[in-house]
Amino acid sequence: MRIPAHSVCTAVRDDIVAGVYERGSRLTEELLARRYGVSRVPVREALRTLEAEGFVVTRRHAGACVAEPTEQEAGDLLEMRMLLEPLGACRAAERRTEAHLKVLRGLVRLGQERARRGSSDDLRSLGGWFHETLAQSCGSPALTSMLTQLRHKIAWMYTVDAPADPVESWAEHGAIVDAVTRGDGERARAITALHTERSTPAHRLRFPGGPGRADRVRTSQHPVNTSGIRN
Repeated sequence: MRIPAHSVCTAVRDDIVAGVYERGSRLTEELLARRYGVSRVPVREALRTLEAEGFVVTRRHAGACVAEPTEQEAGDLLEMRMLLEPLGACRAAERRTEAHLKVLRGLVRLGQERARRGSSDDLRSLGGWFHETLAQSCGSPALTSMLTQLRHKIAWMYTVDAPADPVESWAEHGAIVDAVTRGDGERARAITALHTERSTPAHRLRFPGGPGRADRVRTSQHPVNTSGIRN
């Protein structure tokens, strides 16, 4: 069975975001192949993709290492988010499908219910699922890809405090879906811009430490997903 490089790439990326690999630590093909139970070929391809995405850098005499983004680079990500998420919502209002709307409405209904009950445990994951679905609704693979990479990088570089008023936050989610449902792109853009601006102060930078070593890692939470792969 040949495990595709994109599955390896997803597993390594998720572990970088989760802090399994320290910033600056080496990512040798041998280490990664052993950890994920794959050959070195998909690992090599995954590292090239992760370098293009900015999670990995290649250093002379060291090879592939986890990137060490600066505070300025991290700040740029939040500014990009404030520009691109409203654009994505506007495009979603123009191009969404009924399947997208069904998922978005369900997420809003569940999120609002949990917020009213004060059940905050699942709200973070529900919010992530909401914004992922909204990005997929925009009908632009390039924009969806950029928004997805932004979410991964922001999760890597920032911790995010829970909203002071989850009920209000999920009311904004609901207003976004209402605008998308009506096909009102400008209203979807405006509400998303306000929602993004309000949530930005909750992001606290994870200040990078010094370079680590490839063998100083936490337990991986993301084995390679081999479901659906044919022999």
